[in-house]
Amino acid sequence: MSGNLAEKRRHVSSADNAVDEYYPSSSPGLIGYSSGSSFAEDITSQFPVVHLRPTGLRGFFYHPYTQVVLLGFVCFMCPGLFNALNGLGAGGQVDSTTSANANSTLYATFAVAAFFAGSINNVLGPRMTLFLGSFGYAIYIGSYLVVNVHSNAGGFVIVAGAALGVCAGLLWTAQGSLMLAYPTEDQKGKFIGIFWSIFNLGGVVGASVSLGQNFHSETNRVSNGTYIGFMVLTGMGALIPLFMANPDDMIRTDGTKVTTPRQPSWKTEIYGLYVALRNDPLIVLLFPMFLASNWFYTWQFNDYNAALFNIRARSLNNLIYWISQIVGSVSIGLLLDQHQFPRRARAFAGWSILLVFVLVVHTWAFFYQRTYTRQSMPPDSSFKMDIYDKGYTSHLFLYIFCGLLDSMWQTTAYWMMGAMSNDPAKLAYFTGFYKSIQSAGAAGVWRADAMKVPYLNLFLSTWALLIAGLVFSLPMIHLRVKDHTDDEDEVL
Repeated sequence: MSGNLAEKRRHVSSADNAVDEYYPSSSPGLIGYSSGSSFAEDITSQFPVVHLRPTGLRGFFYHPYTQVVLLGFVCFMCPGLFNALNGLGAGGQVDSTTSANANSTLYATFAVAAFFAGSINNVLGPRMTLFLGSFGYAIYIGSYLVVNVHSNAGGFVIVAGAALGVCAGLLWTAQGSLMLAYPTEDQKGKFIGIFWSIFNLGGVVGASVSLGQNFHSETNRVSNGTYIGFMVLTGMGALIPLFMANPDDMIRTDGTKVTTPRQPSWKTEIYGLYVALRNDPLIVLLFPMFLASNWFYTWQFNDYNAALFNIRARSLNNLIYWISQIVGSVSIGLLLDQHQFPRRARAFAGWSILLVFVLVVHTWAFFYQRTYTRQSMPPDSSFKMDIYDKGYTSHLFLYIFCGLLDSMWQTTAYWMMGAMSNDPAKLAYFTGFYKSIQSAGAAGVWRADAMKVPYLNLFLSTWALLIAGLVFSLPMIHLRVKDHTDDEDEVL
């Protein structure tokens, strides 16, 4: 090991000496270089300085794997538990109106805040940005506890939703910054896999806590203990960033120094979106797919799970739903990464699987949706379905397939964007389109639910939008997805 380090250092040193000897900084005739120092940087960038990693307990703490696990637990305890609470339908309450309005406000502010979060991250750094972003989740969950105690405090939940939208923009910007910084080039897939596995388990664990707390409950809302437990966990998660390593002190596993990528300002971000759209206009064909990617949550959580089931059944449904999400994302990911088949063939295969799932799930759900309305199944109905009731198993399996479809849809959307380019800058703008359109759609449909639009109308809009997303994405796959990404596809 020491011999390799010495050799690399000699290599860098000799490169610097060669540049100084043959291309002195005062040379006026270098084509494409203002001085010899720029040329030196180009050469030394090919042989980066290798630093000695710390050993012992300090080496363990400052190891990139340790830090990405800590990052995963931040999102496990904050957005992961938010997912678990939202998955109960109505935020665990009886009436879904307050929850729907809060979610509408949340996604509206998130769509706006995401443009400014990069600038804040540049000033405060990713650790402090992550810390500030995490606190919004504890406040939001605490607002439901307030409603459980004071039933007329619904306005506080909506304000907390607006605050969480801003905080979520900060958290996910900082998370992306750190995820890009810690791994080496050949470790990125593994690091992302570690992070998302831990994050998604937050929904599973949160749903398990809710099920245990409410299994014997005879009310149709979660107990105060559930909210308190979630608040304690999210509060702990919000404190984790304070104990994480400073990215500037991190050394990757190959000995190179970590440099966190600088996030663009909101002005640069908006202009970059325009440039990406101008240079790769076929991304527009994925916009309906992006719009649908959070649209279906409203019907699934509020208009199916909260509308039909009592709190015990809602809690069990929620647990199984998040487990099925993990299964679905892993399954479709394995299919899309079968490199023995051409990439175009995998793209069409993934599209076909989504089409089958959309048709099967929503044809199945349509027969259930026809049997109830907002009027026939009010929030305080005493006829909510329990886990011991006849017909519950088939309803649960529908919810399992909803979870599978959701995760497959999200994974395939990301995969399709990745198939269009390998350039991180270009992909960042594509995901900017994705999150903005996704959040705008979610804000609209949650507001429609709060306005008491009939369940059947929301269901049909979900089904139609999913079909539209697949129809519009098909020509994009045909025209744009290639077996290998060409150089011209990387130009912004």
